[in-house]
Amino acid sequence: MKVILLGTAAGGGFPQWNCACALCTRCHRGELPARSQESVAVSGNGRDWWLLNASPDIRTQLLAAPALRPGPGPRDTPVRGVLLTDAELDHTLGLIILRGGTDLTVHAAPPVREALTADLPLHGLLDRYAPWDWHDSTAPGGFALDGGLTVTAHPVSSKAPKFMGRPASDAPWVVAYRIEDPATGGALVYAPCLAAWPDGFDELLASASCVLLDGTFFSADELGTAVRSGDAGQALMGHLPVSGPGGSLAALARHPHLRRIYTHLNNTNPLLDSSSPAGGAVRKAGAEVLPDGSELIL
Repeated sequence: MKVILLGTAAGGGFPQWNCACALCTRCHRGELPARSQESVAVSGNGRDWWLLNASPDIRTQLLAAPALRPGPGPRDTPVRGVLLTDAELDHTLGLIILRGGTDLTVHAAPPVREALTADLPLHGLLDRYAPWDWHDSTAPGGFALDGGLTVTAHPVSSKAPKFMGRPASDAPWVVAYRIEDPATGGALVYAPCLAAWPDGFDELLASASCVLLDGTFFSADELGTAVRSGDAGQALMGHLPVSGPGGSLAALARHPHLRRIYTHLNNTNPLLDSSSPAGGAVRKAGAEVLPDGSELIL
């Protein structure tokens, strides 16, 4: 299985257009590399590619990855479809950029599909350009992707997007995907959004060879500290922090066999600076933060 990290930043990218925090300012000065909004591409054969989430930056991301460029025919594309982990804007607005693509397939949990039909009506809008196939990603038994990969979806959170007026509080709004290449046995767990460490998640990681994990905030109070407000990043935005006794880095220590990679980094996260103490702590624990465009083989 081939994996390309198309983008690794949280919503808004890095730097954010309206932010002059210390990290964004350093990025503007050229001291830190910019990052686009989080999205991934996977393939089992190097010809059929599937997007894990579709960020608003998807056009630039696709053109930057040689394996995903169009051809040989004038309208040929190796992109076969999209697997959505949730209905957040930074994971779904890229679908608009893909409008007009023929024979694409979207896999999403039922609440996500309903939200993209009624509250953020992308489904109907896209069908006016070229009808796509939409499938329930949480159906029992999982599903297969063109190119030889198999997928199962695992609900991890009931955190609904802000644009939802009255969301069902117990619905599986956010899922993680386990994507396996049966030919090699390599398995990727893709979980860019975790509000907490879910029940059964340790068992899921035990069966994988690599995890792409929510690294939005390094600490729970990071957001308020960075922008000088009273906001607490974890409480307001529903992301498990990396550090602390209840953070994801401590939990990942239970899985030393696993390649552990953080993604979906907020613009306030000190992990954006690899030379920071936070970056050193993550490396010491055996986890990684990779740049946009990184490629993995599983």
